[in-house]
Formats: sequence, structure tokens, C-alpha cells
Amino acid sequence: MKTRSLITILLFTTLCLFNGIAQNMKEFEISPEWISKIERLAPSEPSVKDVSKKRILVFSKATGFKHWTIPHNLEMLKILAKKSNIFEVYIGYDIENFSKESLKKYDAVILNNSNPESPKRDLFWDLLKLNSSLSDEDIAKEAKKYENNLLEYVKKGGGLMLLHGAIVVQNNSPEFSNMTGGSFDYHPKQQQMHVKEVDVNHPLVKAFKGKGLTHVDEPYFFKNAYFNYNFHPLLYIEADQLEGLRKKPANNINYVSWIKRYGKGRVFYSSPSHNAQTLDHPEFLQFLLDGMQYVVGDLIVDDSPLVKH
Repeated sequence: MKTRSLITILLFTTLCLFNGIAQNMKEFEISPEWISKIERLAPSEPSVKDVSKKRILVFSKATGFKHWTIPHNLEMLKILAKKSNIFEVYIGYDIENFSKESLKKYDAVILNNSNPESPKRDLFWDLLKLNSSLSDEDIAKEAKKYENNLLEYVKKGGGLMLLHGAIVVQNNSPEFSNMTGGSFDYHPKQQQMHVKEVDVNHPLVKAFKGKGLTHVDEPYFFKNAYFNYNFHPLLYIEADQLEGLRKKPANNINYVSWIKRYGKGRVFYSSPSHNAQTLDHPEFLQFLLDGMQYVVGDLIVDDSPLVKH
């Protein structure tokens, strides 16, 4: 009996360890081998060819939670730009990247997991606080100016792409939430999930070939403008297939990627991915490249909102 009990304990412990490994992807450093792999997996050509080369700012400064994938995403985006030969990527970390004059230089901005601190969750406030001796009142005024600069930039025709945690950039701002399509609410633990296409025939999800994407990620849930459904959804997860929900969701279908118009500009959001291992999927790399072509206006698709307003 003692032997049987010991075997049972060992099996249970092994199962727990396996589940832990399955749910938490291991961080890794960028290596020449990894770069070569992403270069090999990246699309050989863009979906829309014979277009002018566009300039894209990739802003990657996080003042709150720092996703370990930030540098991996930078390398991936540089590879997509170089291999497609239709983008020039510029890396930014300073708040002056959001001055009116600076934004004019770019056709689109990509916010790469640029998470601010809680509970304020105001990236521009954080950046000013780090590098200025202004009073809190003056910082609040200046932070609002930078936020408005980005809002106006998109409204006048600039593109905006948000990767994963970047949805939190101005999480308590109704105006920013309205532009991006929602604000971050919470996420359960990392787990394997099957992300599915809303419309398998939509050009922006053609890379998945009707099979969706199975990977380990943080299942994001949203609030604020999200429930206006003033966006065109691309990918979703089913809440009843997830573990560790903190609250009963309003809908079982939880959208995790979408596109939308904001004035004359275009916005693309992808909650996938929290882990750089997701970049091992060539269909996901194609999805991101298509998203880049959408926000700069080269890839024209149906971006009508889910709910007509």
C-alpha cells in the first residue's frame, strides 16, 4: 500500500509540474539562431505589393509591467519590414516621439507592450514623471497634451497598431478607449487557448486558413468602450473554455483582436501574444504584416463596426 501511495503521489506531482510547464512559457534571450528562424518563418512577400515604402514608429518603453517579449517583437517587426521591403521601422522610447512634429514623420505608430504603471495607467504621465521636475498638476496637463497629439494624429489619418499589453497605455481615458476599441479589464492565468476567426473569409485573417491559432497566452478581457462594439472583430476566444475567470463574462464570445476606423485613421489591435513562442507560427507573422498594411492604408478591407452607431 505504501508503494502504491508513493506512486500515486509521484504521478500527481509529475502531472502538476507538466501543467505548470504547459501554462507558463519559458523566457529566452534573443540569439542569432532565433533571428534566423523568424527570418525563415516571416512572409516572403506582402499581401499588397507595389506600394510606397511607409515609415513606422515602434514605441517600446514600458513604465509598468515589462513584457519580456518587447525586444523579441522589435526584432520580429524589423524582419517583417526588411523582408517585405515596404516599411522602414524606427524605434522610440522617449515621450518626444509623441510631439506633433515627430508624429508627422510617420505613417503609423506601433505601441509595443508599452504598459504604464497601476493604478493611474497613464503612459504619458509616467514618462513625464520619470524625466521632469514639474508638479503633478503640470504633469497632468502635459500628459493630456501628448495623449491628444496621438488622438489627433490618428483622427487625421495616421495608423495605430497595438500589441498585447499596449491596450493599457491610457487605460482610464474614455477618449483613448474610444479610439482603440476598449480598455484592459483583467486576465486569468496563462493557458493554452484556441483563438478562432470571426469570419474566415476576411482578408486580415486569411493566414489562419480557417484553423485559428492554438497557443499559450494570457486571455485578455476588456471594459469601457469595448462594450460599444464599435470595431470590426477579427479573432475571439470562448470564455467557457478558459480556466480561472474572476467574474462571469457578459458574453461567452470574447474578442481578442479587431480593427476600426477613428476619423480618417485606422486602428489594429492584437491581444495575442504575451509570449515570444507565438512568433513561431508563420500564420501569426502574416497576420501582423497584414495588420501593418491595414493601418497604413495599403490593405483595404471591411472595417465596419460590429454594432452600427
